[in-house]
Amino acid sequence: MQLGRVLVFAGLVLLSLGVLVLVASRLNLPLGRLPGDIVWRAKNTTVYVPWVTCLLLSLLGSLLLWLLNRR
Repeated sequence: MQLGRVLVFAGLVLLSLGVLVLVASRLNLPLGRLPGDIVWRAKNTTVYVPWVTCLLLSLLGSLLLWLLNRR
């Protein structure tokens, strides 16, 4: 039964992240297009390396977990 709870929790987290991405796109937040994110375009290929966006999301996630762990 523990695996079921983990899967439900993981599904809820993914659903929440999806909703946040949709809201961010509607509010014109440039996630994935921040200054410092790398975009390389060739003839038939485009490569995105959103490392600044990843750093920002990591900081926000760490802050959230730190706040939740303080209780």
